[in-house]
Amino acid sequence: MTHTIERAVYTDRKHAADIGYLMNCYASDPMGGGKPLSEDIRAKLANELNKIPHAFSAICYVSGKPAGLINCFEVFSTFKCKPIINVHDVVVAEDFRGQGISHLLLDEVEKIAKERNCCKITLEVLEGNTVAKGSYIKFGFGNYELDPAFGKAMFWEKEL
Repeated sequence: MTHTIERAVYTDRKHAADIGYLMNCYASDPMGGGKPLSEDIRAKLANELNKIPHAFSAICYVSGKPAGLINCFEVFSTFKCKPIINVHDVVVAEDFRGQGISHLLLDEVEKIAKERNCCKITLEVLEGNTVAKGSYIKFGFGNYELDPAFGKAMFWEKEL
């Protein structure tokens, strides 16, 4: 099996379709909420990402089949006065798990982060996703805290 990583071109038909397909795999998985994406979202996702200048994605193909996806956004560290890459989605289709695809995708993100002179890469992970947590720890990620007396950073949301 051949693993290849391609930096997604959101206007490319194949890449756009593969992004929709892989994000649907993720959304349908219990770790992604267990509900498939609508056809409308799948169809327009790459086009909408293309409108965001600081968004980028990479797709892993295994023998030409879409197997993994990583979606990222460049943000900014005010403390370091440098860009940060935030990994928003890491997807490995069920049939391709256990092949190191998430690390191949993260390697690509790290290359991009270095090209952009970023100070760090961030991501969030569900507490119960032990497989992903193990993979991220192995890759070098860890908890974020400024001062142990105040504890670890927490990821919160407010839906609108």
